[in-house]
Amino acid sequence: MLVVAALGGNALLRRGEPLTAEIQRANVRRAAHALAQVVRAGHRLVVTHGNGPQVGLLALQGASSGPDGAFPLDVLGAETEGMIGYMIEQELENALAHAQPVATLLTQVLVDRADPAFRKPTKFVGPVYDRAEAEARARASGWTIAQDGDKWRRVVPSPRPVEIPDLRVLRLLLDQGVITICAGGGGIPVIRKDDGSLIGVEAVIDKDAASALLARQLGADALLLLTDVDAVYRDFGTDAARPVQALTPDEARALDAPAGSMGPKLAAAADFARSGGFSAIGRLEDALALLAGRAGTQIMGKDAS
Repeated sequence: MLVVAALGGNALLRRGEPLTAEIQRANVRRAAHALAQVVRAGHRLVVTHGNGPQVGLLALQGASSGPDGAFPLDVLGAETEGMIGYMIEQELENALAHAQPVATLLTQVLVDRADPAFRKPTKFVGPVYDRAEAEARARASGWTIAQDGDKWRRVVPSPRPVEIPDLRVLRLLLDQGVITICAGGGGIPVIRKDDGSLIGVEAVIDKDAASALLARQLGADALLLLTDVDAVYRDFGTDAARPVQALTPDEARALDAPAGSMGPKLAAAADFARSGGFSAIGRLEDALALLAGRAGTQIMGKDAS
């Protein structure tokens, strides 16, 4: 079975943890051990991951160096793909005792230059701030900010992914039995110019949407959206909260879920399930059980006609 496993931000940084190399390494090691179980069970594996805190921190560091020190988000996305991919690659190799090849591919993802998301930034990046500090940083750097829980964060455009130009390279790696880490942070956002050439654009693509597109275009059998909760919950955050074991694609899209967390995962899972695949949302530690239908929330089956 070909499995695309999308690691949520918790695989690298749990909410409230400082963004240090040591903490990220420890969290990646935990993720690698869970993914290694999937490989040992005989499945082929493609890994994607988030990068919101990391790309935001790099943008903040660049802005502090003055106008000449600030790099665009596509370049920062490539930097974080390399940094995070390196850690996942190394820890997964170690977890598998170097029995299988693992490679990280910096992945371009095409978006539509006319996407309305460019006019309405919504994607959170970087650390959280209290409102006063966020507003001060926004004034100084020209950011757009929005509330995230009881804190505030920078928001940037998040256009819909439409194509993965590097798909041929991915298939070559998979054909050679290489476990591939790709499309980190949703991939490097690029647009196609009138002459057919590609160029990076200032945006961050939703990692779950890019993972669903990747899974469809690769013809994967399963899409795992791995996070720090055991399942999708109805009435989450209330005394009436209860886990959901199974959903159809329509039910997944209709479920009331936070736009900044579980909402994108449900939308991505529904999109992939509509293509005939099997999606599951649940804890990173339960990855193998999710594949077997013994844990998490399964999204599959046909919608009502």
